Amino acid sequence: MKKLIGKTEIEDALKRLNDLTNEEVRMVTAQVLKATHTVDDRVVRIDDRVARVDEGVARIDGRVASIDDRVVHVDERVAGVEGRSFSIDIGAQT
Repeated sequence: MKKLIGKTEIEDALKRLNDLTNEEVRMVTAQVLKATHTVDDRVVRIDDRVARVDEGVARIDGRVASIDDRVVHVDERVAGVEGRSFSIDIGAQT
């Protein structure tokens, strides 16, 4: 009889240990899931910020292209003024 009672106590203890282990696994899984969602939310926010920066860079790129066009026109005007200046210098010497 003592052997049966002792065996039952060991089986009960092992069952409780198994239940506790399963509960711990569920708690750790819940914590990992929570951390994963937190990281996912942060990545989404960073992705949104990168998209806004990309849009800003595109606007700046457009402005730089516009400035390039203006510089080309100024360069053409300077060349025209230099040509006129050369002809004025020649005319003044004669």
